[in-house]
Amino acid sequence: MRAILVDDERLALRQLKQMLERDVDGVEVIAMFSNPNEVIDGVLRHRPDVVFLDIHMPGVNGLNLARQIQSNVPNTEIVFVTAYDQYAVQAFDLYALDYIMKPIQTNRLQQSIFRLREKLNLKDTRRIQDSEAPYICCFNQIQFKAPGREVQTGKWRTSKAQELFAYLLYNRERAIQRSALLDFLWPDLEEGKAARQLYSTIYQIRQTLKNCGMEMITIHGGVLETGYRLDIGEARIDVEEWEYAMKQLKPLDMQTVEEYEKVMDLFKGDYLGNYDYIWAEHERERLRLMWLYHMRKLSDFYEQKGMLNKAVQVNHHVQQLLLDEEDSYFSLMKLYDAIGDKLRVEEQFTLLKARIERELESTVKANITQWYDQWRLKMSEC
Repeated sequence: MRAILVDDERLALRQLKQMLERDVDGVEVIAMFSNPNEVIDGVLRHRPDVVFLDIHMPGVNGLNLARQIQSNVPNTEIVFVTAYDQYAVQAFDLYALDYIMKPIQTNRLQQSIFRLREKLNLKDTRRIQDSEAPYICCFNQIQFKAPGREVQTGKWRTSKAQELFAYLLYNRERAIQRSALLDFLWPDLEEGKAARQLYSTIYQIRQTLKNCGMEMITIHGGVLETGYRLDIGEARIDVEEWEYAMKQLKPLDMQTVEEYEKVMDLFKGDYLGNYDYIWAEHERERLRLMWLYHMRKLSDFYEQKGMLNKAVQVNHHVQQLLLDEEDSYFSLMKLYDAIGDKLRVEEQFTLLKARIERELESTVKANITQWYDQWRLKMSEC
């Protein structure tokens, strides 16, 4: 895999190059640029698989530079590197493969490279959408659909078994050192006891997979090996399928909006959202932001077309899946105001205020409260 690195800080370039060469297998750094003006010529000359691109560089908008790269070499993937997470949502408009926050963590870099390898493999040999193919569901909770069976939730003997499977699935195709797993799941146990717990838990996972008819999912590793690796075989993953389908969408217009909605409907909730796994939070947030960005885009499209009821439906969909998403309430307040439904405006503000104060022990954003107060004043004058 051939990579180009772009950052105006030479030290950052050297550090990223060192991490890629030391901690990640199969990545060749073919060029590095600290001068953004040299990047397009470099990309055209080297035609890399991926460009690691700093978004925030003096005098240069990294998002615009990424657009130029994609225009000149469409098959080149973009991984944004940024210390400013407000750029993350904008990155999705470019269908960037990933974004990594500074300072870069080794496990995040490895996960990004894994995602890149999967993407390159999908480009070369896209799997056929077979309704009878084994399926792993990761939206909200882990479920399995084996060929010829209904979707079922695995019966895990312990919560450790469930989390270990989820963790190996998240890091699939990459061996995780046994010592790392012991520290991860049993940090307070003596090593020998923790090792016995690990072997027992791996056995429990294999039994659960067998009971669900998912024998094609295998765990490589054992007593004489230093790590474990999950292989999903021909199984598909709902999150991966959704992201791939989303990135194949054509520009949003009246001819494509129906397909756009179908793909957005495939998002069923947060990634492993029913589990409090801290290690999954970045992926959870990444996918959530991606979906929200495109749902807002869909809502804005309907609003611009004067199709306010459709825009209302889109925002209610967001609200149903992500109850704490304040902007969906605010959007609905403004849409209902445009429609002339005063009761629904009041209802949305009341729901939002109750949820924020009761569940989050916080207050409604100042701009929303200010809009609502001005709206009530306007209504009282009518």
